[in-house]
Amino acid sequence: MSSADVEDFIQQNRGEAERVETFRGYWESWKHWEARREFILRNMSDFENGQMDHLLSLSMVWANNVFLGCRYSSDLLEKVKAMAEGIAVEDAPVFKTRDEIIKNQQGR
Repeated sequence: MSSADVEDFIQQNRGEAERVETFRGYWESWKHWEARREFILRNMSDFENGQMDHLLSLSMVWANNVFLGCRYSSDLLEKVKAMAEGIAVEDAPVFKTRDEIIKNQQGR
């Protein structure tokens, strides 16, 4: 599902789209929410109603990794990155580890 497909889905499924809007956190910027909403909409069909909390948790893992640089197990990151394949995030921050920063400082 591309970004255009997500917008088409929202237009054609207003009730479902309004339900998904209730999952937005008050702290999420529009850019953050737009990407996480796309993640949720792309993957909703793979989760039954009773599993929605699991999908929302995975969406937060993905968003926290992309926007905040949070780190998780490699298996979990592989899973959410596969689920998010094709979601374009403009101007995503680039994070460096402490080791990368120290290495750069020592090279000067």
